[in-house]
Amino acid sequence: MSNNTLSKVWFTPTGGASNWLWLSFFVVVLDQATKALVVGAVKLQNAIELLPILDIVYLENTGAAFSILAQASGWQRWFFILLALAVSVALMIWLRRIRADQTILAVGLALVLGGALGNVFDRVIHGFVVDFIYFHWRSWYFPAFNIADTAISIGAGCLLLDAFREGGHEKRTADSGQRTVGGK
Repeated sequence: MSNNTLSKVWFTPTGGASNWLWLSFFVVVLDQATKALVVGAVKLQNAIELLPILDIVYLENTGAAFSILAQASGWQRWFFILLALAVSVALMIWLRRIRADQTILAVGLALVLGGALGNVFDRVIHGFVVDFIYFHWRSWYFPAFNIADTAISIGAGCLLLDAFREGGHEKRTADSGQRTVGGK
């Protein structure tokens, strides 16, 4: 093996930002643990009210976000599994290739990866995703979601924040007369 090949080993200080994969693992573990609690404690009940605007419920979502394609004939299970696995591979490659100092981007990618894998695990094992966090206000109801969905949303926010920060960095660099490629 060449020295260059050794430097690209996962989980090393020279491995780009792949050291953030622990966060993805943490998201998957937390997501599955909370879903197991909900299945064990809430499945037989209608709902547990935590706050006047927040309930813990048990819902089986065979679709995607906001139950998109939930009424399909069953093909969507395998479609969403394959899609999430493909996205997960792409995210791991992206995470591996970014600079170690791009912390916000790394956190965002790791959160999205953990959320995607948490929901894939549900689809493979159960054939659906367990959703249980349910916000409502008077006659308004937000679709139920879970920890994996939360991680994906926070991760997407981190990706947007990083994009705005990188765009601002490129603009400042261009304004100062220096030319950069890819924000470096």
